[in-house]
Amino acid sequence: MCWNVYILECADGSLYTGIARNLELRLQQHNGERPGGARFTRGRRPVRLLWSAAAADRSLAAQREAAIKKLSRRQKLALARG
Repeated sequence: MCWNVYILECADGSLYTGIARNLELRLQQHNGERPGGARFTRGRRPVRLLWSAAAADRSLAAQREAAIKKLSRRQKLALARG
């Protein structure tokens, strides 16, 4: 199973970047449909997936996540638009 790097848009317009093995399950957690999810998204529901990309392993996913988190909001939105 591969890893995914993703960007979510929260109900308040904020952006959240994360990694997950099972993206569908992770989205359900972020939206409160299942236990878990980040503290950041709990008060900002619902969230929607803006962008995701596969990564071969956890290390590469974490590196890409860290790089994305350094981007400005404008750059993250441009990435999501493709």
